[in-house]
Amino acid sequence: MKRRYRAPERSDTSAATFAHPAFAGFERWREWCLSPDWPDIDTLNAGLYGATHASTGRPLRFVAQTPELLADGHHYESRIHECGAIATRTGNWHDLLNAMVWCRFPAIKSALNLRQFRDVQAVGGKQRTPAQYAQTLFDEGGAIVHLRDDRLVPHWDVHDWRELFRSEHWRSGAIRIHVFGHALLEHALTPGKLMTAKCLVWCGEADGFDPVAATAAAIAESRWLNDPQELRPLPVSGIPGWHACQDDAFYESAECFRPVRPGRAYPSPSTAEKTPPFRVVSSDPTTSEHACIPSFC
Repeated sequence: MKRRYRAPERSDTSAATFAHPAFAGFERWREWCLSPDWPDIDTLNAGLYGATHASTGRPLRFVAQTPELLADGHHYESRIHECGAIATRTGNWHDLLNAMVWCRFPAIKSALNLRQFRDVQAVGGKQRTPAQYAQTLFDEGGAIVHLRDDRLVPHWDVHDWRELFRSEHWRSGAIRIHVFGHALLEHALTPGKLMTAKCLVWCGEADGFDPVAATAAAIAESRWLNDPQELRPLPVSGIPGWHACQDDAFYESAECFRPVRPGRAYPSPSTAEKTPPFRVVSSDPTTSEHACIPSFC
């Protein structure tokens, strides 16, 4: 049985931990990880910089996950959609890193929440649709990859890792990655741990293309994340500079570099094009202000 991952104690992490490339783009909130004490809810909320839910327009805020909160009758996703309240455990790496992802990618997190909320409304809180499984995989372990050179797609299709991880591709910007999954960031707290991301992929170049905004729109419009098979695995430990040992033997023998499964075919990446930011306002009457519980909303 695979042992469940356990993050290191806060006292066992150092500044070097958060210099890992997985944390690129999260520098604004790095002090939350480096300070001797865990940040409190007010500190986390200050890091949102007034962000609003891209579907409902509600102000977003973190709220402490207490027994009183959990007794309010809301499903986790419904509470976010109807109240803008993100239940968060304090003193917990998983939830702290999730808060950092909300701060950096509020539009994508809002899009995921919109989709999850709709499915909870449709099937209830105890059942899960294939789309919900896909969304959860991406939310926990996902990354957005932009392949500016479409000639790399066939190499990824057949798990030709040596070609995909050639340093010149990453140095030149032919491949770019945005780590999104907070569980993936949590695994990066353990130096040397082998990591694989579940990726949504854009391909090509276009003036004004923003892969983050485009991803939020594609998720919100249900063009992506309807089935777990849409996600491409990428053993990110193979990215140049992401692991301490990257000699030939590493790419031959490390467990993360698996051959493609017989019969497995990936969907083609979406084409990069200029995409407006995700700004969908729900007309669902259940999202009106009176749907909120006054003590927490």
